[in-house]
Amino acid sequence: MNCHLHFDHCGGNPSLAGRPVFAQRAELELVRAVESHTFPELVDHPGARIEELDGEAEIAPGVFILPTPGHTAGHQSLVIRRNDGVVIVAGQSHDNANLFTSDALGHHAGVGTQPAWLDRLLRMDPRQIWFAHDNAVWTP
Repeated sequence: MNCHLHFDHCGGNPSLAGRPVFAQRAELELVRAVESHTFPELVDHPGARIEELDGEAEIAPGVFILPTPGHTAGHQSLVIRRNDGVVIVAGQSHDNANLFTSDALGHHAGVGTQPAWLDRLLRMDPRQIWFAHDNAVWTP
């Protein structure tokens, strides 16, 4: 699963030929319509097995993909229900854990404007959220 299909997130996909890559329809449409979005050969490469999604999906028992649009129209996050709690790989839903914290606090206080998907993500009661370009991990 890639959180989105910019080259720095999908650059290794050709080495995964034959394995499923889950992507939102909105992201695939963007990739195929806007040449500058990414390098098309990283998405539609020989052996590509793209599983196109329209919204939330359980891709394995306890493993979910949740649309978190914003950075791109088809951005998505990976939710993993483990015995010790829920862990979310949120990619670039936020640039870093600090910005996520700001939105989470605003959501709980009922102030400001947050992404529409934030409530769904927080209701999953995550014990950790990881971001693509940040070494910090969000914990409640």
